[in-house]
Amino acid sequence: MKILVCISKTPDTTAKIAFTDNNTKFDGNGVQWIINPYDEWYSLVRAIELKEADASVVIHLVTVGAADADPIIRKALALGGDEAIRVNADSHDSYYVASQIAEVAKQGSYDLVFTGKETIDYNGSSIGGMLAELLDLPYIALASKFELAGTKAIVTREIEGGEETCEVALPAVISCQKGMAEARIPNMRGIMAARTKPLKVVEPVSADSLTGIQSFSLPPAKAGVKLVDPENVSELVRLLHEEAKAI
Repeated sequence: MKILVCISKTPDTTAKIAFTDNNTKFDGNGVQWIINPYDEWYSLVRAIELKEADASVVIHLVTVGAADADPIIRKALALGGDEAIRVNADSHDSYYVASQIAEVAKQGSYDLVFTGKETIDYNGSSIGGMLAELLDLPYIALASKFELAGTKAIVTREIEGGEETCEVALPAVISCQKGMAEARIPNMRGIMAARTKPLKVVEPVSADSLTGIQSFSLPPAKAGVKLVDPENVSELVRLLHEEAKAI
């Protein structure tokens, strides 16, 4: 079985966010970059677990990005990927990114494509669905459990008030969320092995970008804390009603 795991580079959640060029571009200076947690903790680790259960499983990684994404893809190789492919393009348009990954998937003839449910910087949740459409494959989103049953997969996903269990014939595209696997960290053996694992750089295919970023904006600064005397209940009620709009 061949599994393609989609990897995205995202800022660490503790990074200080700033923008440049009249608030049209993200300022990456001084930012610590990480593997998107939904890609790493759930889709990649679940693929690794499948390989541990069946040594014939092969895991390929794919990312769309410039050369500065190489350390991220190397970390994913250290966790357990066998090979990596980086499409040499820098775009934030979901359709463009999905088109590049779809081309890689077509050439690799994969049995399973895993994506994280979303990236923590754009929260689009769109790549998985677009990939499935471009590849003409069945798609199950927001999977929290995944099991193989021969040439089929049994997938559990959370729904309002409970869980839904789906059965799908492979090949298929699955987006993964919390519950799919437990997070891991690379060990020294994996880190050393990742240095020599193949990382293939390919040029992008022609594809449209259907969206563009007009501007970014930061949320308003938080106001200072107002302290109210515990005996002054009427003032507390007034503040909650008139300023906080909570009652």
